Amino acid sequence: MFAIVEIAGQQFKVEKDQTLYVHRLQQAEGASIELNDVLLVDNNGQVKVGLPKVDGASVKAKVVSHLKGDKVIVFKKKRRKGYRKMNGHRQYFTKIQIESINA
Repeated sequence: MFAIVEIAGQQFKVEKDQTLYVHRLQQAEGASIELNDVLLVDNNGQVKVGLPKVDGASVKAKVVSHLKGDKVIVFKKKRRKGYRKMNGHRQYFTKIQIESINA
């Protein structure tokens, strides 16, 4: 059984006991959250597609931890002009674990 849910503006395919990294959520570590933006549910071949969301379907997840991703370096240069620009960025993530899918 799997579902496609929308979390923080992105769509994810989730299954029970799966862990995934999403953009930073406001809930505290250890909190349980319920995701109601379910777009599709597949229960062993029986597919329910929402218009745009499946009625009565929800996914329960648990916030495991908050962390930062790897550093991304942005380097710009124009040769022979003396122009060099360096910038770095680390994205904030939340690690969640899917506890159950209710169709």
